[in-house]
Amino acid sequence: MTQTAVITGASQGLGAALARGLSGAGWNLVIDARTEKDLEAVAASLNNVVAIAGDVVDDDHRAELAAAADKLGGADLLVNNASTLGGSPPPALGDFPLPALLGTFEVNVLAPIALTQLVLPQLRQSRRGAVLNISSDAAVEAYEGWGGYGAAKAALDHASRVLAKEEPELRVWSVDPGDLRTRLQQEAFPGEDISDRPLPETVVPWFLKLLDERPESGRYVAR
Repeated sequence: MTQTAVITGASQGLGAALARGLSGAGWNLVIDARTEKDLEAVAASLNNVVAIAGDVVDDDHRAELAAAADKLGGADLLVNNASTLGGSPPPALGDFPLPALLGTFEVNVLAPIALTQLVLPQLRQSRRGAVLNISSDAAVEAYEGWGGYGAAKAALDHASRVLAKEEPELRVWSVDPGDLRTRLQQEAFPGEDISDRPLPETVVPWFLKLLDERPESGRYVAR
């Protein structure tokens, strides 16, 4: 039976790489991103995909994503990948503009929880229902300039642990994919050469193995 995944932030980076990997493995996909042109370019390379441009902090947009998955038979997997740093480079906590800090938590914590709430009924009906929250080493390590993003990802990690307790029939994974050559990584280090970071595609096999083997809910680091 074909499985269905909802992936946020799929117009570039890890989200796009995961979309390509899952599409190649025969999954149906519902993908989103704020930039419609980039999202359409990714969708054009995929099979069995519904692409919906929009912002994950928008209530109506999240409802669209959940409805699209439902029309495909219901989501088996939700990948909360969309993220924001809050600035480029990310500001120190002492100077972090509060509206930007609020936006960082809205995108990285509140939106994933809100979308999970909408998709949960579908995941509960699936025999292999799972939530995959993309985390960061900044959630557990203290780096200068990463306080807003790191605190938000730490909150998402903890929410993942609680959800795993509350939904024991599901798998709830929080995964640190490592430093990758992505637009977000470049925004963190504007003007610097990040070509030493591996491409997002290099960790996709690890994620596909995770989905296949379905280890216990918890926090993992992609290797």
